[in-house]
Amino acid sequence: MPTTPIDQRDAWCALASHAQDMRETHLRELFAGETGRHAAYTRHAAGLTLDLSKQRWSAETLDLLLALAREARLPEAITALLDGERVNRSEDRPALHTALRLPADASLVVEGEDVVPAVHRTLDHMATMVERFHAGQWRGATGRAIRHVVNLGVGGSDLGPLMVTHALADYRPDDVHRIEVHFASTMDGSQLADYLARLNPETTLFVLSSKSFTTIDTLSNARTARDWLMARLEGEEGVDAELVMRQHFIGVSASPEKMDEWGIAPAHQLEFWEWVGGRYSLWGGIGLPIALVVGMDHFRALLAGAHAMDRHFREAPLSDNLPVLLALAGIWNVNFLDIRAHSILPYDGRLEYFAAYLEQLEMESNGKSVTHDGREVGYSTCPVLWGQLGPNAQHAFYQLLHQGTQAVECDFIAPLVRYDDVADEATRDHLMGQHRLTLANCFAQSRVLMLGDDAIDDEGPRPGHKRYRGNQPSSTLLLDRLTPSTLGALIALYEHKVFAQATIWEINPFDQWGVELGKKIAGETQRILESHEGLDAMDDSTRALIEAVWSAERAL
Repeated sequence: MPTTPIDQRDAWCALASHAQDMRETHLRELFAGETGRHAAYTRHAAGLTLDLSKQRWSAETLDLLLALAREARLPEAITALLDGERVNRSEDRPALHTALRLPADASLVVEGEDVVPAVHRTLDHMATMVERFHAGQWRGATGRAIRHVVNLGVGGSDLGPLMVTHALADYRPDDVHRIEVHFASTMDGSQLADYLARLNPETTLFVLSSKSFTTIDTLSNARTARDWLMARLEGEEGVDAELVMRQHFIGVSASPEKMDEWGIAPAHQLEFWEWVGGRYSLWGGIGLPIALVVGMDHFRALLAGAHAMDRHFREAPLSDNLPVLLALAGIWNVNFLDIRAHSILPYDGRLEYFAAYLEQLEMESNGKSVTHDGREVGYSTCPVLWGQLGPNAQHAFYQLLHQGTQAVECDFIAPLVRYDDVADEATRDHLMGQHRLTLANCFAQSRVLMLGDDAIDDEGPRPGHKRYRGNQPSSTLLLDRLTPSTLGALIALYEHKVFAQATIWEINPFDQWGVELGKKIAGETQRILESHEGLDAMDDSTRALIEAVWSAERAL
């Protein structure tokens, strides 16, 4: 039987009543009326510090939100996720991305099978591949060592590895054959064409990353890459098509049969499982580009950091649980303060792609409007989420944050320490000074967003265009340092935040039927464009757009 919708339960109703007063309460009042507010709303775990004191809530708010979490049976849901129960209800399977970072001596029996040995077989296979590359022993068809690896993937097969390789570029191992990793995701071929114009086919290898191995974006790029290699290498002395395919392609997929059909050598295939969603997949074979950049030791440290956050998510009380508290802050803002925009603002250039990664993680997971039992929700779910590097965003959209009409929740993210390992003393001092400047901007921006005019030491009257309302809520996440371990914990923190929110909203964060619909409709439209048949079934706008393409092509 359908359960009572979450927004009709006592805990939700109590929050709705409480919010009527809190909407009129300014953050400056909360800070003025509560001594030690920072300590009361700050928690630590796995090398991360989460400061939630600048959220527009009180101790009573948090108590009511924790009651909502218990009403939604969040503790039981956390256990179900981590124990491998079928939490992906629409597809009737577990969501076992956390199993990808379990240590080798762990055991997780799911429906009669321990999944850990298979996970570590893939990691060991990855390690063997990475060792060959770093020893200069992975050679192309003409015998030259591979120097460039191009990852062909989209969505979770691109955004996660791209983000992590950039974030951890400082952790390249010394004294290895250096591999330059590139990413091509766009179906129009723009990125790939640029690489093909610059790279040497003799020393270039392509990784085809696709869970289904049917993603048109990836396969269209893969066919172009294959033809480029064949046209330039086949016919060289001793080189045939089979050798090119064996030495210049690696496949990562949950469909070994399709990799076989495409011609990927079995020894060069990495296993991927149906119980891992694409946007949660960087922890396994999809993470090969990461391991090629940072080495397997650092890749395993990334997994260990994520596993530390998994344990915290399972073991910490709700009131001290970083993912749960971050999730509850979002629930409070979206559902009770009507704040439906969320900006991710890292203050470290190495996290340049973190906001883009979270856009997929959060909006593809929780951009849903139907509950588990098929009922349309009567409340908001995932907010619009976007962001970029904070120092750059200050010169782009912070004007809206400070003086616009849109309320926005912000996450400020920064490492406490950087550059202390630079060898040259003078350069180290300069760079550490730049890092302190960056932190000063990070802290100052969250303070002004909170206090508005009260942050300014200026007694004189100011015109309206120099007034700042403040009261914009934010969270500040500080990493002890940006390391493979703390990055793993940071990513896992947001993964679990998404799950906690989905549990309360009663939606499935592990499917993406809207994405699947888009693929289907795009395929139908492509057939009309190419066959010139079936146009009458299109609406007036789409019909006119297709005819414009045909007209342009006839004019060539």
